[in-house]
Amino acid sequence: MQRVPTFHQHGFTLVEIAIVMFIVALLLGGMLLPLSAQQDLRQRQETEKSLNDIRDALMGYAVVNGYLPCPADLSTGGAEAARVTGACPIRVGLVPWTTLGLGHLDAWGHLFRYSVTPAFSNDGTGPITKFTLASTGDILIQTRDAGGALQTLASNVPATVVSHGKNGAWAYTEAGIQIADSANLNTDEDTNAAAAGTNFVSRTPSAPSAVTPGEFDDLVVWVPASTLFNRMVAAGKLP
Repeated sequence: MQRVPTFHQHGFTLVEIAIVMFIVALLLGGMLLPLSAQQDLRQRQETEKSLNDIRDALMGYAVVNGYLPCPADLSTGGAEAARVTGACPIRVGLVPWTTLGLGHLDAWGHLFRYSVTPAFSNDGTGPITKFTLASTGDILIQTRDAGGALQTLASNVPATVVSHGKNGAWAYTEAGIQIADSANLNTDEDTNAAAAGTNFVSRTPSAPSAVTPGEFDDLVVWVPASTLFNRMVAAGKLP
């Protein structure tokens, strides 16, 4: 009589299952990190595009009016602050998004900060005062060299616009709530939020650090005087 062979089935041991789960965790971790980095990159690119659109809209406003718009504040609903006998009452605040017909939030849901040199936003106390080719900006844009020292990127700047980045330090939410800077050392982001609105820093992003100048993820654009003047001349608005 022929013997029927028997087959034995073996399941995975706990050790084998643990090894498989460990490998899967490593693979998922390797996938999630690039996805997070890709999202951060997309958000920065989206915000950079919005900043460039704002800069173009500011210069377009100047071509039409002969001066740059006033900043908005939290009470104006996105419209530029009301002028007093033609003069702009504030120099730093929010981008006047309804006046410019633009979106008002960066990719992280924060309002854009805007500072404008009074000489370019009509600082006259009587009739409307338009800027000329002799007008000078009072905003300074700096960066940091490899050793961490501040270096000038641009001076005599008419206007600048800031996104406070992913960490949102000092940014305003759409609800008008300012996000406090929780870092003990965040020098350059503090500069970009200063009430004076005359000094700004634009540099490579850096992670939180206990060493000066600390964390940085702001995005900064500015309206160069030469570019603004060229637009005005090309449109026949200057000299």
